[in-house]
Amino acid sequence: MTNNEQAVKNGIFAMGAKNDGYAQYFVGQSYLNSLISDPDINVGVGNVTFEPGCRNNWHIHHNGFQLLLVTGGEGWYQEEGQPARKLHAGDVVVTHDGVKHWHGATKDSWFSHLAITAGTPEWLEPVTDAQYNALED
Repeated sequence: MTNNEQAVKNGIFAMGAKNDGYAQYFVGQSYLNSLISDPDINVGVGNVTFEPGCRNNWHIHHNGFQLLLVTGGEGWYQEEGQPARKLHAGDVVVTHDGVKHWHGATKDSWFSHLAITAGTPEWLEPVTDAQYNALED
C-alpha cells in the first residue's frame, strides 16, 4: 500500500513551505502554498499539505465558511458531534459559518486539499491522540 507521498508532493499545485505560521494549530507537520491572498476579495485560497498523522486543531470560521477540495492522498474531516468522514482525491467538503470542525491526514497517508476560506478562524483545542487513533482507516 502506498502512502501517496509522491502523488501529493507532485500535485497540480506546488506543496509550499513548512506551515510555520500556523504550526501552533496543528499536530504534526503541514505545508502551505497561499494561492490567493487578495485582501480586496476577503477569500483566501491555499494548498494545504499534511504529512501522515498530521491534523489541525478543532476550529470555527466566523462570518464566513470553508470549502475543501481534496487534491491528493487520504484524510479525515469531522464536525463536532458527527462521525469523521474519510476523504479521497476529488471529494468536496462545505463547512458552514460557525461549525466546529477539524481536518487532516490519515495515520499512514499524505493528504492535500485546497482550502477556500472566508471569515475569521477561531482556533480551539487539538484533536487528541485518543480521538484521532480511534478513527478506523
